Amino acid sequence: MGVVAPRSNTRSVALVTLGCARNEVDSEELAGRLAAAGWELVDDAENADVAVVNTCGFVEQAKKDSIDVLMEAAELKDSPARTKAVVAVGCMAERYGEQLADSLPEADAVLGFDSYADLSSHLDAILHGEKPKSHVPVDRRTLLPLTPSARSAANVAVPGHSSDPVIIDDLPTGLAPVSGPRVIRRRLDGRPWSPLKLASGCDRRCTFCAIPAFRGAFLSRRPAEVVNEARWLAEQGVKELFLVSENSTSYGKDLGDLRLLETMLPELAAIDGIDRVRVSYLQPAELRPGLIDAIAATEGVAPYFDISFQHSANTVLRRMRRFGSTGDFTTLLRGIRERSPQAGIRSNVIVGFPGETEAEFEELAGFLTQARLDVVGVFGYSDEDGTEAATLEGKLPDEEIAARVAHITGLVEELTAQRAEERIGERVRVLIEGVDEDDPDTVVGRAAHQGPEVDGQMLLPGVKASPGDWIDAVVTESLGVDLIAVPADDAVTSATSASVISAG
Repeated sequence: MGVVAPRSNTRSVALVTLGCARNEVDSEELAGRLAAAGWELVDDAENADVAVVNTCGFVEQAKKDSIDVLMEAAELKDSPARTKAVVAVGCMAERYGEQLADSLPEADAVLGFDSYADLSSHLDAILHGEKPKSHVPVDRRTLLPLTPSARSAANVAVPGHSSDPVIIDDLPTGLAPVSGPRVIRRRLDGRPWSPLKLASGCDRRCTFCAIPAFRGAFLSRRPAEVVNEARWLAEQGVKELFLVSENSTSYGKDLGDLRLLETMLPELAAIDGIDRVRVSYLQPAELRPGLIDAIAATEGVAPYFDISFQHSANTVLRRMRRFGSTGDFTTLLRGIRERSPQAGIRSNVIVGFPGETEAEFEELAGFLTQARLDVVGVFGYSDEDGTEAATLEGKLPDEEIAARVAHITGLVEELTAQRAEERIGERVRVLIEGVDEDDPDTVVGRAAHQGPEVDGQMLLPGVKASPGDWIDAVVTESLGVDLIAVPADDAVTSATSASVISAG
């Protein structure tokens, strides 16, 4: 926490965001709404009248982190800090509502997605001593029509898809109507990249996943809204768009055209100021050849494939209510690399799923060995409230799950380090994001195969550059999944000098 600022008569709010990039977009929508209502946005909860914590409810550790942050913010109310109230919003608040409020009386309110449109009024009421009724959770899959094509006309509160009109005249500086008259957004950081929401929710019924129950059924944003928001982000200095959703391969199905993402990618990449577009969260069973081609071959689109495999053994995938097999996934990866040999490919896997046999576990290890993925997130199975997997038989002991996680994690660390080493000599275009914390003479950034925050980074020692700059470079060394590079001109000079010395 920083130094407490002097008090003023302006209502102030700090937004603390936990979890994924989708949550970051939600926080920026809330920031836009609050700024338009006259709130002063501050970075530090100590300097705010209200701390709004956008929680994560994905896995057990994320929930614990959310509770810790809420408790830390609540402690400020008993300190010299300015903070008078702490409010929980986001996925954990939506998922648990009253239960979270009962277990965490330190929070002054627990509000769900339905409260986002009028969050300013709720915060005003809290500052005046009122106690808003805690959110009552509901299975949000039941709120939208079962038929996807009927969903866009439904009047349901979905972050990023709000149907309530907002006044767009005379907005404060830095605010813009990013999707027509329906949603406004305020950036909360100055990074040269930004998440951009394609859709919300998911129609899949994976037995281990609770997200659809609290995020709802799948709902695409209309292409014009996405493109308008992308143009606004470019005006704010964004160089790279990171397209996010719970399932990007389903984009457009509720709008009557599953090819909308393929046709929209070139339009996004052509926006003045946008130099790179990146797509996240692809379901392997829905990854169509046309979409692979669009990602691999469209100029300005990163050849980057964030594919949610979760496992490779067909028998485990069936128990997960997913599709595919080791053979299917191997064929898919081969097709991607035939189109784009340098493509970045990342995934997540779950080990220790109920009933996972030694043979199934070894099949997964064999697949990962052959797959040559750039990054793999490894998760040990744990029961999630309200999921079908929590009722399955064949649960493995915790110590066995931990042992399998350790084994796959060790394997993955070795494999991804090898994959990074294979990239030595590659020519890359690096988006500079800042300076290395351990070495101020080294700038850091990301190449096309590296997604934001989780996929490793590119280090360029001795280079002077600012966030948002682009540098053409050549990879010279690897450090785990991180890579060291030099500007391409320097690499050519070094190679020429070495050749001359060798010839001499």
